[in-house]
Amino acid sequence: MSDVGIKVENLTKIFGSGETEVRVLENASLEVKKGEFAALVAPSGAGKTTLLMMLGCVEKPTSGKIWLGDELVWDEDHWSIPDTRKIRRQKLGFIFQAHYLIPFLNIIENVKLIPLTNGWSDERAEKKAMELLEYFDIGDKRDAMPSQLSGGQNQRAAIARALSNEPQIILADEPTAALDMTRAVNVVRMLRKIVEEQNVAIIMVTHDERLLPYCDKILAIENRKVVTKTQVPKGFV
Repeated sequence: MSDVGIKVENLTKIFGSGETEVRVLENASLEVKKGEFAALVAPSGAGKTTLLMMLGCVEKPTSGKIWLGDELVWDEDHWSIPDTRKIRRQKLGFIFQAHYLIPFLNIIENVKLIPLTNGWSDERAEKKAMELLEYFDIGDKRDAMPSQLSGGQNQRAAIARALSNEPQIILADEPTAALDMTRAVNVVRMLRKIVEEQNVAIIMVTHDERLLPYCDKILAIENRKVVTKTQVPKGFV
């Protein structure tokens, strides 16, 4: 079995055509191994979120290849898996800037939802959910509705939800943007711990230079390519 977590070859994404054509990525390649925590940095509008959405089997690339683990999921011009929703449920964890919690479910129901959809028992899903909620210091909010929590509390609940199915790959789009620095560092430390203990691959978009020391590598989008940097590129914030 290979150690590939995420692998991309010659990925291209073009929006529009003719005079309205916008090339976001062009023949971009990258690899993040299992057990590796990568930060993705670039100026606003460079295509960071678009890249994450393609890796997450949400946005269709224009061309190229994407592997998630040993599985080829995009092959030049088509999805090579029968059900992109299933792979998102079972293999991926998503963390976004906005929390996207389901407003008519309480917090623990939101966190349990994906594991239950994947066939976990209610007991196992609840145990995992409570472990995560307690880690993020919102265990006492388990029965609260999203509308009753602060923005930061909702974001922590959303991060717990993303980790609840014990994903092999985590895609995080500025997951700490709504948190204070102490909470942000705690979240990134937890992601670091998950990388090491569960051998997952993580790509985290961030604009916060202070979080980069917790990552194994820095990926940057430059001239529509993805390049590995040894230090923070200028102007990425």
